[in-house]
Amino acid sequence: MASASKKSDSGLAVVILAAGKGTRMNSSRAKVLHEIAGRPMLDYPLRLAEALEPVLLVVVVGRDSEQVQHAFADRARFVIQEPQRGTGHAVEVALSSLDGFSGDVLILYGDTPLLHSESIRRMLARRAETGAPIVMLTSPEPLPGLVVRGEDGRVQRVVEVADATPHELSIREGNTGVYLVEAEFLRKAIGRLEDANEQREFYLTDIVGHACAEGQPVEAIQLEEADEALGVNTRAELARATGVQFQRNAARLMDEGVTFIDPAHAYVDTDVPVGRDTCIDPGVVVTAGSRIGERVHLKAHTVIEASDIEDDVSIGPSAHLRPGNRIRRGVRIGNFVEVKNSDLGEGVKADHLTYIGDTDVGRGASFGAGSITVNYDWDTKHRSTVGKDVRIGCNANLIAPLRVEDGACVAAGSTVTKDAPAGSLVVARSRQRTVEGWAEKRAKRGTGDAEPGSEES
Repeated sequence: MASASKKSDSGLAVVILAAGKGTRMNSSRAKVLHEIAGRPMLDYPLRLAEALEPVLLVVVVGRDSEQVQHAFADRARFVIQEPQRGTGHAVEVALSSLDGFSGDVLILYGDTPLLHSESIRRMLARRAETGAPIVMLTSPEPLPGLVVRGEDGRVQRVVEVADATPHELSIREGNTGVYLVEAEFLRKAIGRLEDANEQREFYLTDIVGHACAEGQPVEAIQLEEADEALGVNTRAELARATGVQFQRNAARLMDEGVTFIDPAHAYVDTDVPVGRDTCIDPGVVVTAGSRIGERVHLKAHTVIEASDIEDDVSIGPSAHLRPGNRIRRGVRIGNFVEVKNSDLGEGVKADHLTYIGDTDVGRGASFGAGSITVNYDWDTKHRSTVGKDVRIGCNANLIAPLRVEDGACVAAGSTVTKDAPAGSLVVARSRQRTVEGWAEKRAKRGTGDAEPGSEES
């Protein structure tokens, strides 16, 4: 995209309307900052717009404008709609940033995140082919605005469901509100909008009626998938859009050679790269900022957060990798293992019930069940180093900061507070004491048979 402040008299400008109050979300956050599969909602139409390389990109914001501008600084020009008097008014506000521009204006929405770029490119092609001043995008399913066509199949107007006749309510084609409009026509049409409605707002949809009244052709491109037009106004719609995006992510990854045992029940965020021949089981969650290599097996109910997983790794089931990990080739992480902000060298094994936090682990080291790195002293997180081929026994505690040098072994049940030299065996536990006959003596004490003054009394 050209600089947001650049002026041009031709080409494509994109306006994204993102000033809605989001009242039904019942949130302290701006609606368009709520995440869909690892990205803020507004990021989806922004990236779509950026891929078109427009000469101008304008985002209209309202409530929580500071939050939105901070999140997407330097990616667009922001203009504030205040007061907010409908979509037509929002476009009028945006036009103040398009002085001298005479190309085409694409109007998108910050809360409509699922549009495919191919749908927009079809609009651009139709506009170039026909020269119609408006190309609109429609849905194969009804929406709050219905597209009324004449007997010749041409678009006549858009009618709101609340104002539709019984016959019009049978229309299945919905108006998405996405328009590609010749800039000069848009300025004139916006200038003629009226707020003669119950909400006293200016509706962008009315520009379709103005064009038809003037005998100007209005072209319509219908979406192949109705989900592309899904608008997010509630938490339920947010969940639906997120589900659609997760399914798209899985479909793309399967095309790239990744196996999903049950793609409807695995959740890989948008933009997470996954290598070929990796297998992802049901219940797996992989968040943004992660990278998964080739031939990795993510077993059921494993959670990977912002971690780098190299090739030939096995993780899970029910393992949790918190952010900041690098898991190198051939590592095996088993069930109920948690790893955080650590670097695990090639071939490291932690098969079950282990916590590794803030630790650099050398190649070939292994951790027994119940072993943990104790990295927090209530004030500071401390880091530890575990060398190559180290063996950590079951239920061992490594109290950071600590170094366990190459080839050292830590006996089961040890609590280690001092560095362990290379090749050493560390045993740090209390001496075992065995009381012979204790069960019999306890039984006598319970029946009162022990003699007064005896050890058992």
